[in-house]
Amino acid sequence: MYAIVDISGKQFKVTKDQSIYAPKMEGEAGASVTFDQVLLVDKEGKVNVGTPQIKGAKVSGKILEHIQGDKVLVFKKKRRKGYKKKNGHRQDFTKVLIEKITSK
Repeated sequence: MYAIVDISGKQFKVTKDQSIYAPKMEGEAGASVTFDQVLLVDKEGKVNVGTPQIKGAKVSGKILEHIQGDKVLVFKKKRRKGYKKKNGHRQDFTKVLIEKITSK
């Protein structure tokens, strides 16, 4: 059984006992979260597609930790002008463990 869930504007394919890295969410480590925007549920080959969401379907999870992703380097240069600019960025993520998928 798997589901496709919209979390903070991004879609994730999730199964039970899977951990995902979602964009940073509010809440402390160990807190439980519920995602109501379920777009698709596949239950043993029977697919239920929402229009756009499935009413009554929920995905429950638990926040494991808040972490930062790998550093992304941004380098800008204009040739023959002496212009160079280097910048780094680390995105904030929340690690979520999917505990239960319920559908109507």
